[in-house]
Amino acid sequence: MASKSAPKKERRPRKDRPCPICSQGIEYIDYKDLGLLKQFLNERAKIKARRTSGACAACQAQLAAAVKNAREMALIPYTTR
Repeated sequence: MASKSAPKKERRPRKDRPCPICSQGIEYIDYKDLGLLKQFLNERAKIKARRTSGACAACQAQLAAAVKNAREMALIPYTTR
């Protein structure tokens, strides 16, 4: 007997939205720019995912490095309770 497979769900096409960092014209993300960094942290002080923040891959990598440097310099907390 041949097994019946479930019908495939069609995905909606991904909405193309611009990277918020690139659209502002920021070329380098500085670890001392806390106003910018806090936009990309959630309430637990964790870095938001790319799909949530809308950042491109290059900006997300720079952002993660800047947040880690800011944490090392004690400008932002590692976590909040």
